[in-house]
Amino acid sequence: MITSKLPNVGITIFTQMSQLAAQTGAINLSQGFPDFEGPQALRDAVGWHIANGHNQYSPMTGLPVLRQQIAAKIARSYGAQVDADNEVTVTPGATQAIFCAIQAVIHSGDEVIVFDPAYDSYEPAVELAGGRCVHVQLGLKDFSIDFEKLTQALSPRTRMIILNTPHNPSGALISRAELDQLAALIRDRDIYVLSDEVYEHLVFDGVPHVSVLAHEELYKRAFVVSSFGKTYHVTGWKTGYVVAPPALTAELRKVHQYVSFCGVTPLQYALADYMAEHPEHVEELPGFYQAKRDLFCDLLAPSRFSFTRVTGTYFQLVDYSQIRPDLNDVEMAMWMTREHGVASIPISVFYQTPPEGQRLVRLCFAKREETLREAAAKLCVI
Repeated sequence: MITSKLPNVGITIFTQMSQLAAQTGAINLSQGFPDFEGPQALRDAVGWHIANGHNQYSPMTGLPVLRQQIAAKIARSYGAQVDADNEVTVTPGATQAIFCAIQAVIHSGDEVIVFDPAYDSYEPAVELAGGRCVHVQLGLKDFSIDFEKLTQALSPRTRMIILNTPHNPSGALISRAELDQLAALIRDRDIYVLSDEVYEHLVFDGVPHVSVLAHEELYKRAFVVSSFGKTYHVTGWKTGYVVAPPALTAELRKVHQYVSFCGVTPLQYALADYMAEHPEHVEELPGFYQAKRDLFCDLLAPSRFSFTRVTGTYFQLVDYSQIRPDLNDVEMAMWMTREHGVASIPISVFYQTPPEGQRLVRLCFAKREETLREAAAKLCVI
């Protein structure tokens, strides 16, 4: 008989909704991936490196040339100086980076604070390390940190706090004042910070992304995770990286080398080339996705959904209270997919205890204009 180490884990809602969309022919606005290609020059570079013999193991820590480009981008974006050799590690995806960071420092009996709604990979990684997640609910309206609840959740066993900014699924951003408040709260405690910043360059309306990388006090105890897949529209490449002070990086690499050892070599070469030749890409990304957000929201304006335009990520939450208040969000997502041909993600799956009466689903707008127009037309007749 198998005794499962993750007895409460099944097929994720993302897989379920994508499968249902495929089965029904619905437009898939559920799982967070673009339906358009990444930059042509980036894709061409992969083929060139494969054809020119860059097909063997890369260094465990990532190609030096890519780590140097990452450090240079961090300096440009956040004014922070990090050591490419001792603070940057390339991983096969941000999810693996998160997993390795948790395994590196969480021991049996430790507690990890996560903010609900929370991305679904955090808790299984904590449980596999022998730890326990303590869930703190974000504000119901603006999804901001409730510092009174956070303070109450702290205990002598608290070993890590996981941040996610820009936040999936809400799109909310953490401010510098909130990071300052967090730093003051844990200043005299032995607590690490894991900052999931995979949507770091998807911020809108001229509001800057406030990174833990640029917070000198918090960074001393932090792992900061980023995603090439999100930034360069190539989610299937599953390539990311984690930045942390040397002592934490050393512990993370001990785990990483036995999980995957290294990332995919030609992809790393191609990313390094493209970052060097097109540093403007990350600067143009907010405008690129803001245009998609604005188009989608303008198209949804005549609908019976209510919403506030997100400030980050490529997800838009919509409230369906005026349409089918009799359905919970899982039922609503299934109904929308089967009956109206648009797949979404219910928000309750991101909570340990979903708020009573919340009626929200998440829609991905990282899509071509024609996809957004077709999906909005279907949503407006619901």
